[in-house]
Amino acid sequence: MDVERVAEELYGLKPAEFVPARDRYVAEARKAKDTAAAKAVAALRRPALAAWAANLLARQKHREAEQFLAVGETLREAHRTLDGEQLRSASRRRNQLVTALARTAADLAKEAGQPVSDTVLHEIEQTLHGVLADQDVAEDWSRGRLVKVPEAAVGFGAVTPEAAAPARPSTAVASPQGSRPVKKPGKKPAKNPAKEPGKKPAVKSGRDEDMRRRRDLERARTTVRETEAEAGRQVRELARARDARRAAGEKAEAAAERVHGLEHELREARQAKQEAGAAATKSAEAVTAAERAARESRRAAEQASRALRDMERQSEP
Repeated sequence: MDVERVAEELYGLKPAEFVPARDRYVAEARKAKDTAAAKAVAALRRPALAAWAANLLARQKHREAEQFLAVGETLREAHRTLDGEQLRSASRRRNQLVTALARTAADLAKEAGQPVSDTVLHEIEQTLHGVLADQDVAEDWSRGRLVKVPEAAVGFGAVTPEAAAPARPSTAVASPQGSRPVKKPGKKPAKNPAKEPGKKPAVKSGRDEDMRRRRDLERARTTVRETEAEAGRQVRELARARDARRAAGEKAEAAAERVHGLEHELREARQAKQEAGAAATKSAEAVTAAERAARESRRAAEQASRALRDMERQSEP
């Protein structure tokens, strides 16, 4: 059996069709005594719905898939080399492409008779982010062989201008007179209002106003940091909950596949039992018929023997 051909066929099927088709090939390989192929095919795992939809994209939209893989290579290289300009450019393309391609994958799934929910659409986006971030995930996706959604932690962080751009040089210009201030001609220094006759000192100085502004700004920054930290915590909690749900779903799918396999074995065992019972019944009937024939043969032999003895006695002088 050509395992590669079988795998290519299976991963092109809808998830609900995967296990029955795989089991048929396993049974076929076992019937042909091809143990290695049976083991290899049995090890193929059914893809999650989001992974299957993403696989459809790679299988049916080759040009878009190649462009997307190129963006992933650019991003990974930019992160390795810390190229800020390249990171910002690729990150903008990443977000646009992920959103657009996830929608395309959902449309392809709908055309194939398997519409997806908003939750699955989010998982498709997560899968595509994983394709960009991880070379192994990208390799499986390019072949249309992804089985599960990558972990939520897989991906690139947001790239901000402050994080990626080099620091700008200071624009301050040193005074040519050293530490002494440069006086402009024709302009007299400001007088101290406190020393001018008839004028009262200001109630609040400009320095106090600046300090108040700085305190307000610092409080606002603290509020933003706390809000961002709480938002990040909520995002992580959501990611963990989704990962737990996906893990539970995969565990349930694995258990369902195991039950399906055991049910298949049970059906085969029952069929074998039925066939053996039928064979035993037929054999018992044959034994009964043989015993009946044997009894009849013995009676006929005994009758013939008695007749012979009678004839012998009658022929004696």
